[in-house]
Amino acid sequence: MNAAARGAIAGVAGGLVFGVSMAVYGMLPTVASIVRTDSAVVGFAVHMVFAVIIGAGFGLIVSRQRELVLWGLLYGAFWWFLGPLTLLPLFRGEPVSWDLSSARGLLPSLIGHLCYGMAVALVYMVLRGDQPSTRPPATALVRGGLAGVIAGMLSHLGWGWLIGLAAGLLYPYLFRDRENTGPALVRGAVYGFLWWVLFGLTAEPLLLNVKLDWARPPVDQLPGYLLLGGLTAVLYTWLGSVARGLFVDDVRMFPVESPGARGFRAVGYGAVAGLVGGALFTVVMVVVGVLPLVASMVGSSEPVVGLIVHLVISQIIGASYAVLFRRQSFDAVSGIGWGLCYGFFWWILGNLTLLPVFTGSPVRWDPAALAAGFPSLAGHLAYGAALGAVYYRLESRTNPWWMTRNAAEQARVQGRRQQSLGSAPALWTLTVFIALTVPVLIP
Repeated sequence: MNAAARGAIAGVAGGLVFGVSMAVYGMLPTVASIVRTDSAVVGFAVHMVFAVIIGAGFGLIVSRQRELVLWGLLYGAFWWFLGPLTLLPLFRGEPVSWDLSSARGLLPSLIGHLCYGMAVALVYMVLRGDQPSTRPPATALVRGGLAGVIAGMLSHLGWGWLIGLAAGLLYPYLFRDRENTGPALVRGAVYGFLWWVLFGLTAEPLLLNVKLDWARPPVDQLPGYLLLGGLTAVLYTWLGSVARGLFVDDVRMFPVESPGARGFRAVGYGAVAGLVGGALFTVVMVVVGVLPLVASMVGSSEPVVGLIVHLVISQIIGASYAVLFRRQSFDAVSGIGWGLCYGFFWWILGNLTLLPVFTGSPVRWDPAALAAGFPSLAGHLAYGAALGAVYYRLESRTNPWWMTRNAAEQARVQGRRQQSLGSAPALWTLTVFIALTVPVLIP
C-alpha cells in the first residue's frame, strides 16, 4: 500500500472523528452549501470526500517523517486556516475574513481540525507499521509515570497527578527517540497542548457531565497543561540520563560531548545572545511601561533599575538556553525555531507565573491575565528569535577540536537531516501557532 492510499484510509478515520463534532455544532449544512444545498447528509458526504483527499495529501507529505502525531496536529491547524477561514468562504461566494472575530467564531472548527489531524496521524502510523509492536520497556513506563505524577502535582491543575500519570505513561509510546533537555522541553510543551485539547476541552467536561463547549474553551487551563507537558518531558529525559549513568556500562551508549560545549565559552555565548534578545525585548517593555513592575522584584520602582534587572535576567535565560540547546541548531532556521519555542515557554513560566510570585501578586492564568500579558508574549517571541539566531551564529564559529572542517560540516548536515525527518520543524511551527492562537482563545 502506497503512502497516498494509507493517508486516504487514515483520512476516513479522521473524517469520522471530525464529523461527529460537526454534527453536534451544526456545521454540516454550511459544508453542504458548497454544492448549493443545506442538507446535513449531503454536508457529511462532502466533508468525507474532503477528509479522504486531505488524508491522502498527509500521507504523501509525511511518508518519510517520524513522530507523526505532531505533524498531524500541524496539518490539522494548517487546514483550519486554509479551509474554513479561506477556501470555504470562496466556495460559497463570500469575502474572505482573516480577522479576530471570524477566527473566534470558528473555534469549534479549529478543535475539530486538530482532532482530525491527530486521528489521521495515529491511523497512518498503524497502517505504515513503523511503530514497534511491543510496548516500551517497563523502566521507560516507570520513568514516564513518575515524571508525569511530579509534573502534574506542580502544574496546579485539577486532577493534576492523575492527568500527569496518564500523560507520563503515554509519553514513551509516542516519543521514543532519545533527545537533549531543550528539545524535550519544547516537545513536552506541545504534548501538553495536545492534552489540553483531548482532556481539558473534551474528556473532562464529559466526565463531569458538563456541556461540551468548544466555542468557549477553558483557556485558563492552557498554561497549566503546557507546563505539565514540558515538565513531564524534561523529568522523563533527566530520569533516563540518571538511569544510564548508574546502570549502563557500555561507553557507546553515552553521547560524545565537545569539551567547549560544557564550558564557559558556551555559557558566555548564551549570555551574549540573551543580552541581544533582551535589548530587542526592551523596546516592547518601554512601550508597554512594564519596567517599573520588573524593578519591583528588587524593591524599586525606577525604570532604569527595571531595565538592569531585565537585562540580567535576559542573560541568565540566555545562558540556560546554551546549556539546554547546545549543538541543536544546524542552521539559522533551526536556531530561530528553538529560540522562539524557548521564548514562548518563558512567557508561560516567567511572565505568567514567576513574575507575579517575585512581585508579591497572585498567579493568575484567567483570560484577563492572558490578555494583559499578550504584549509581553510578543516581546518574548522576539527575544527568543534573537537569542536563537545569535547563539547559532556564535556557536557555529567554533568546531569541535578533534574534527576537521569537512567532518564538522558532514556532522552538521546529518544533524539537520535528522531534525528534518523528525518532528523539529513541526514543533517550531506548532509553538508559534499556539502563541498566535492565544488571542483567539480569549473571549
